[in-house]
Amino acid sequence: MDIVNEKYQHIPGWGMDADPENEPTYPMKNYTGDDHNRNEYERAEQQKATIELLSSKERPAISRVFGTTVPPSGCSGAIRRYAFKHSEDKMRHWIPLIIADRVQVWEGLLDDLRSGYIPNIAAERGWKVEWKYNQKGMIKKVATIAAVGLVICLFSRKKSR
Repeated sequence: MDIVNEKYQHIPGWGMDADPENEPTYPMKNYTGDDHNRNEYERAEQQKATIELLSSKERPAISRVFGTTVPPSGCSGAIRRYAFKHSEDKMRHWIPLIIADRVQVWEGLLDDLRSGYIPNIAAERGWKVEWKYNQKGMIKKVATIAAVGLVICLFSRKKSR
């Protein structure tokens, strides 16, 4: 072990946490004695739940304050409800949440079109800035998407024949 420490002693800060008596925050932190009392504070009042809230199986109680702007709805909401039936340590929880986010983007686009708003997808995706600062990368992305789209079209045409 000492050979390893000697080998890396030239690195600034190497082994600073090796000595438990050495407190690395000593010169910066002003100890007031209240460091161990930080859990004894007045908690915020519980926010009233006026919308459907999805909660984890591991933490069934809802947090004191939560967002209410986008309650689960539509197909993405159904996917989220499925995800919250499963434990957070399972892929059955996280993968559906990722999929629900993607589905919600499409639901938002359809809602925009239904309400008469035509979104400027190029501006919202940052394509103008991408073209200005990363033309080579954007050309690669567009070429890749076009190639994948072409392959999908060709395979779907062969199957229909």
